[in-house]
Amino acid sequence: MALSGMVTAKLMLAGIDPFLAALIGGVLVGGALGAINGCLVNWTGLHPFIITLGTNAIFRGITLVISDANSVYGFSFDFVNFFAASVIGIPVPVIFSLIVALILWFLTTRMRLGRNIYALGGNKNSAFYSGIDVKFHILVVFIISGVCAGLAGVVSTARLGAAEPLAGMGFETYAIASAIIGGTSFFGGKGRIFSVVIGGLIIGTINNGLNILQVQTYYQLVVMGGLIIAAVALDRLISK
Repeated sequence: MALSGMVTAKLMLAGIDPFLAALIGGVLVGGALGAINGCLVNWTGLHPFIITLGTNAIFRGITLVISDANSVYGFSFDFVNFFAASVIGIPVPVIFSLIVALILWFLTTRMRLGRNIYALGGNKNSAFYSGIDVKFHILVVFIISGVCAGLAGVVSTARLGAAEPLAGMGFETYAIASAIIGGTSFFGGKGRIFSVVIGGLIIGTINNGLNILQVQTYYQLVVMGGLIIAAVALDRLISK
């Protein structure tokens, strides 16, 4: 997320059209980083959580290097204003997120690729013996994930008016909590896109409530961690 946003900002400062820079920084860079994760998972056979934990640190380090650990700003106002605008009272980032959610919903519910991904999540061996190309689908999933993270980095850069080298730090906790509270099984093969969206809204509402109550950030993290443990435990009980 941070690396995609930083690349987008650097490209704009180099004189590239803002929306072309967003396409390169968000889609291409995000997809490429996701592909690296997918290839590493396929090549090493290690658990994806371990791979992404390691590459997260690597990508964060690269972001700090190319930014010299400083925020990058001073790019096109058109880019910032576009994402700051609203359409019939709905902020552009919200519309943008809903479009992405609709695309993912269509992919997972109306295409063979989506059905194969669910089968892979349910049982990798069964999927393999059913004729599904396991490594290809793992790669595709990570590319999609990378593109989504890259687009999030672009939107974050536009909303802040600057590319932050530490953007998105700690967001993985909220992403996991949103997915699990939205009904996605931690053990794979179960979950719906719009349920995850609802899970994200619930997490956002809880965060806003804690902020209104002036609860310190440290305690908010405790609450998020507790919610994740409780949701996974409940999922485990239901799956039994």
